[in-house]
Amino acid sequence: MKTLVRIVLLCIGGAVSYGLVHDQVTARVCQEYFTLGHNTPRLVPRSPTALGLYWGIVATWWMGALIGVPLAAAMRLGKLPRLGGRWLAPKLLRLLLVMLGVALAGLMLTLFAELAGVLPAAWKVAVPGGVPKEKAGRFVAALVAHNLSYGMGFLGGVKLWIDALLTRRRLHSAQAAVQSLS
Repeated sequence: MKTLVRIVLLCIGGAVSYGLVHDQVTARVCQEYFTLGHNTPRLVPRSPTALGLYWGIVATWWMGALIGVPLAAAMRLGKLPRLGGRWLAPKLLRLLLVMLGVALAGLMLTLFAELAGVLPAAWKVAVPGGVPKEKAGRFVAALVAHNLSYGMGFLGGVKLWIDALLTRRRLHSAQAAVQSLS
């Protein structure tokens, strides 16, 4: 049971660590994404650093748990050989780096599209009232970065679930083959 909990905590820790980095960047691109787009509580200071710290934790821990609980089950439950943190850590780090790359690419492409005047006007529909008109493109860029990041995180999490199950089946088959040779 301790290993199951550690796997979930590793996923939550990875998600929060990623969220802290990601939101430090996007809070500097558009503070209004957090203050107006997410109704930041009044007690949270409006500095980019404070917004990034607050939302980096609040908006990501649950994604780590959402990925981590089924992943822990896929890695440990049942009669197949069990996987541990040594199997997971490099794969989780790779996923977080891919998420960061995708988020930064989306952020930069959206900002470049705004600068070039080719950002689709329909994308600005997502911008809430109160966001200054000159910051609408930055708001959309932060939104794109977050959506890409969450999407990649979820898809990568599903891939981890599948990889865990397939790896356990391969280990079981290899163990059975070795036993049949003895």
